[in-house]
Amino acid sequence: MALVTGASRGIGAATARQLAAQGFDLLLLARSEAELAELATELRASGRRVETQVLDLAEPSGIATGLADLLGRGLDPGVVVNNAGAAYTGPLAAMPLEQWQWLLQLNLTSVFQVCQAVLPALRRQGGGHIINVSSHAARHAFPDWGAYCASKAALASFSRCLAEEERRHGIRVSTLTLGAVNTPLWDSATVHSSFDRRAMLSTERAAEALVSLALQPASQIVEDLTLMPAGGAF
Repeated sequence: MALVTGASRGIGAATARQLAAQGFDLLLLARSEAELAELATELRASGRRVETQVLDLAEPSGIATGLADLLGRGLDPGVVVNNAGAAYTGPLAAMPLEQWQWLLQLNLTSVFQVCQAVLPALRRQGGGHIINVSSHAARHAFPDWGAYCASKAALASFSRCLAEEERRHGIRVSTLTLGAVNTPLWDSATVHSSFDRRAMLSTERAAEALVSLALQPASQIVEDLTLMPAGGAF
């Protein structure tokens, strides 16, 4: 059983499809009800059990309740993929506080909240695997991407700390560090760029990397896997 956040489109939807092809039943979480329902119908037709929860991870007050509902349906995930996230472009000096808080909530705090919600189940079953999707922006400074860089750097540090704390419970934590991926993120109102998206990684390649991590045996851990476009950083 695998839980995937941000599952209705992009990397999340591609990952859900590939996990289903590998025999995983799924707990899918996203804010788009229509897209989530369409994906669930598709995956159920392949014989997989799929439970969904419509939840906006930008709203911290609803996360615990929404996850309690999803996790209360009798299916405990062994793999948790924290994929949901967002980006914002603009100079730090002019960034509104509410935009900073929104981005940190989605890219960092919501991951913390999801992990807190799933840890009791993972501990009960003697272990599991949490995979957090990060970015090469965690390691490099890019003008007008400062808030995004900071959020992903914090996520990488959070992942390492969580791994150390939960190792004794048999819980492994990995980070997938991605270069630019051609996802709907580039179409969002908070991102302004002119990159050639044809040179980016595809969502399917990113999903393959996530599934490869998910299929690692419990006796080993890939702590961080970095996947970049052949052309390097944009």
